[in-house]
Amino acid sequence: MQLVYRIDVNERLGLTLVLAIGMHAMAIWGISFEFERPSPSRSDSSLEIIVVRNTRDPEAVEKPEFLAQTSQQGSSNSVVKTRPKVAAPGLPVPTPSDMANPPARIPQVTERPREPHRKVITQKSAPRKRAADPPEPKPPEKKILPSAAQILASSSQEIARITAALDLKTEAYSQRPRRRHISASTQEYKYAAYLEAWRKKIERIGNLNYPDQAKRRKLYGNLVLHVAVKADGSVERISIRKSSGYKILDDAAISIVRLAAPFAPFPREIREETDILDITRTWQFLNNNRLGWK
Repeated sequence: MQLVYRIDVNERLGLTLVLAIGMHAMAIWGISFEFERPSPSRSDSSLEIIVVRNTRDPEAVEKPEFLAQTSQQGSSNSVVKTRPKVAAPGLPVPTPSDMANPPARIPQVTERPREPHRKVITQKSAPRKRAADPPEPKPPEKKILPSAAQILASSSQEIARITAALDLKTEAYSQRPRRRHISASTQEYKYAAYLEAWRKKIERIGNLNYPDQAKRRKLYGNLVLHVAVKADGSVERISIRKSSGYKILDDAAISIVRLAAPFAPFPREIREETDILDITRTWQFLNNNRLGWK
């Protein structure tokens, strides 16, 4: 009995695909591409093309030296052969009509004359003076101690000078006027009696010469007045120790003292021990236009 194997349609399609893929792979792997490399001995040559405007019919040239748009025969009378130059890009190429009518002459630009070079005169700076060398230190001087005789002599001179100064001060003090300060609180009779007599005279003169401005303006107040009286009764000095607050009253008190001067001379018992009496009293300008005391 003989077995017959039948190939299915799907199997046939798969076998065909396998064979096609295998043949394509063999074809791809078997074919290679190779690029032709340029020969190193071969040199590149460039061909320069010049465009020339010419309406003449070109004439045939057997051996041209370069290519141009039109024939260049008769374009120059130069014997030496030269290659025509190409116009710069962007510039117009001159035509025969342009050559027949040349453009107006371009004015030449004259260069501005350069200013003459000024010579700079430099002056050398004066050489700096060297700082003076510091003075050499002097050797310390030897102190000479005075002798005992010199010490005694200088001491004697100093004592004599001091003694003379004290004598002068004592003599000047003895010649100063003897002063005595009295006031309302003085209890000693000889001074209290003289002060009372002095006060009565001041009060009498003051009431007779009471300031009119104080009366009109109804000014009143107290002030402390100092009066220095000499032994002969004359006034040495007048001063305000405490103001009343009104210049009219202060000036009036001073004026009353000057009107009352001179006063009585000092009695003998006062003159023996006093040359000047410093009297300090409180003056009262009362509201009844009278002069009072404290």
